[in-house]
Amino acid sequence: MSNIGEIDKNLAVSGTIQGEDVSFYNVRREPFTIYGLIPGSEGEPFRRLPLKVAEQTSDGVLRLHIRTAGGRVRFKTDSSCVAIRAIQPNKNLMPHMPFLGSSGFDLYETVNGKYIYKGSFVPPVNRTDRYESIIKFGSRGMRDITINFPLYDGVNDLFVGIEPGAALEKGDAYRLEQPVIYYGSSITQGGCASRPGNCYSNIITRNLNIDHVNLGFSGNGKGEQVMAEYIAAQPMSLFFYDYDHNAPNAEHLAKTHEAFFLTIREKHPDLPIIMASRTDTPKTPEIAEDTLRRRDVILRTYVNAIKRGDEKVLFVDGMQVFKEALKLGVPADSCTVDGVHPNDLGFACMAKVFGEAIKEMLG
Repeated sequence: MSNIGEIDKNLAVSGTIQGEDVSFYNVRREPFTIYGLIPGSEGEPFRRLPLKVAEQTSDGVLRLHIRTAGGRVRFKTDSSCVAIRAIQPNKNLMPHMPFLGSSGFDLYETVNGKYIYKGSFVPPVNRTDRYESIIKFGSRGMRDITINFPLYDGVNDLFVGIEPGAALEKGDAYRLEQPVIYYGSSITQGGCASRPGNCYSNIITRNLNIDHVNLGFSGNGKGEQVMAEYIAAQPMSLFFYDYDHNAPNAEHLAKTHEAFFLTIREKHPDLPIIMASRTDTPKTPEIAEDTLRRRDVILRTYVNAIKRGDEKVLFVDGMQVFKEALKLGVPADSCTVDGVHPNDLGFACMAKVFGEAIKEMLG
């Protein structure tokens, strides 16, 4: 297998840091703050939900709950560089998603309330169970840093490196104390963003400065009652769900979708809840018909809620989301890698439409 880095040095990636003096700190300890994940103990996987809940839900969720989609670590430092040392026992290579998106990290600096992308910690394709990477800012000065965790790989430990003697402080909190919780499919999890920060939930978090928890489970968001009960027990500022991709058929969706909604609503009578239908660009008439059937099931849940006098519920028609791309002069089918999974353009469209809905519901 040829290595493009040997031909184009600009594309070369190293898994170790050489010639840089940095001190590493475990992000599970203060002053770091972990968001979107259950930190656990040193050497254990970061988790998106408790192990017991994952075991009770399905084998797929059990395998996926340690994939760190939506995880973030926040802190402040005046170091002129930030490095990471990531311990990742497994490696998830996919043919239609960049390795950076599935296994890498990226970094944002918050300046006057705006999140600015400063670089990515790119894993080498030949990574074994760990790698190191560094981002240089070029100057000293206190910075408010957010690092996004991988979307499709697990992380057992993460260490952040800064210059010896540099300040290290707690990062600023999000605007709302309680997170938005997203539940859904591989798209919710982040497939197929080119890097973690481009997943739609991460974009919305930056745009609105609100915390979130990503409970997207690739191929395994099927509306199980145990998952509904777990989510219903969580504190949150808003609940967003769009798992119709993973329902085996419209009939399964009809059996679970409204029941899922009612389970959440029973525990949270005043919680804003948004339900969305899938955003696919159907490639055959049969797929288009199935998409409409699923959309009608979700719309029925919404209509029934309105009939009961529910004023904290909203339906988003996923079939309209990728039409945002038309404003850029490109067709809606430019928004996915395969007609289903969004690329970065698709996620930007989703973040705009879903983000506006969330902003409206949160007031």
